[in-house]
Amino acid sequence: MAGFTDSFRNIWKIEELRKRIVYTVGLLVVYRLGAYVTLPGVDASVLADINATTDPNSLFGFLDLFVGGAFSAAGIFALGIMPYITASIIIQLMGAVVPYFQKLQREGDEGRRKITQLTRYGTIGITALQAVGFTIQLQYGATSQAIVIGPTFFMISTVIVLTAGTMFVMWLGERITESGIGNGISLIIMIGIIAYFPSSLYNEFQLGANIFVFLLEIAVFALVTAGVVLVTQGMRRIPVQYAKRVVGRKVYGGTTQYLPLRVNAAGVMPIIFAQSIMFIPATIASFFPDSAFMQQFGLFFTDIGSFGYSAIFFFICVFFTYFYTAIAVNPKEMADTMKRQGGFIPGIRPGKQTSDFIDNILTRITLPGSIFLGFVAILPAFALKAGITQGFAQFFGGTSLLILVGVTLDTLKQIESHLLMRHYDGFMKSGKIRGRS
Repeated sequence: MAGFTDSFRNIWKIEELRKRIVYTVGLLVVYRLGAYVTLPGVDASVLADINATTDPNSLFGFLDLFVGGAFSAAGIFALGIMPYITASIIIQLMGAVVPYFQKLQREGDEGRRKITQLTRYGTIGITALQAVGFTIQLQYGATSQAIVIGPTFFMISTVIVLTAGTMFVMWLGERITESGIGNGISLIIMIGIIAYFPSSLYNEFQLGANIFVFLLEIAVFALVTAGVVLVTQGMRRIPVQYAKRVVGRKVYGGTTQYLPLRVNAAGVMPIIFAQSIMFIPATIASFFPDSAFMQQFGLFFTDIGSFGYSAIFFFICVFFTYFYTAIAVNPKEMADTMKRQGGFIPGIRPGKQTSDFIDNILTRITLPGSIFLGFVAILPAFALKAGITQGFAQFFGGTSLLILVGVTLDTLKQIESHLLMRHYDGFMKSGKIRGRS
């Protein structure tokens, strides 16, 4: 504990790191404040009364977790950052099949700027579409109480405000990534999830059978979290031998290093992508509040306790783990870089054979990683069957836990790198964070 305290003090000794952390916290506070600013034309008191009796498995209750309560409060940030995530998925899928996007991916910085701009345009379109569904749900939803005050221009004004709100949240995420600490988009999602954790834990304690059962649940929760951390940090190290080179009177190389391949190279992105896909049917169903079939259709994709939802969610997680790993890790580029630096894997010829060898290893280690990721994603369904409350079950694995663990580890690694560059001890004096030499 003393070592952690010393490391925390060292953070504030580094001016650049201190400014980055304060900047990040400031922008996250702005995001949280926006979650409580109600949309123009919405009666907040009536909406609060309706939310008190709303089924947590409904579209409102399920999406609310990812925007920190802004959805149920009809805040200006009600749609959060999820439209941007959906647009990113579409652009990346096009990059795998559309030649134009493949060309942009090969154009370096200029191509990335164009892809980023197209993603922003896509975000506007998706946000406007979701805003229409959200507005219809507010204005014509099955309730005997009038939520909307003065509905004449409510549709137009709400679509504009929600679209602007999402674009502002996207801008906050980009600013955090560039000038703050950590990945801004992931931090925004995480801070919304954290906002729900204290109340969920308190409700579980209040509604639990006895203190022993509650402590047992906390112990299992800790074990699941440790397992997620273990798999997230797990990696396969491939030995790489570098040939000796004589430059002047000095000899370089002749050493053995290791090429680390993570079991879950895709990180937290597959679970975010999969969750965005699961939101689409529920969004479509919100356009038809009077249709019983469409409401059942939307409920199917928000009922985390059902077998059908869990099966679909599991396979989507496995698919996106392989998909994002293929995008994030390029075996051919790794083999070419190794060859240029005079490195080779013992027993494997440089070039194509090295690329194929890395690709085969990556495919094999990604399989258990993707299955574990999918299992943790559907773990809340088992928690619900065991009698755990809806709110706490969301953290008992699933999207919430994976995002919390993944984003926290990534942010800690960035802070760790700042500390080590300035010759300070990191957070782990007795152990090691993966990637630290």
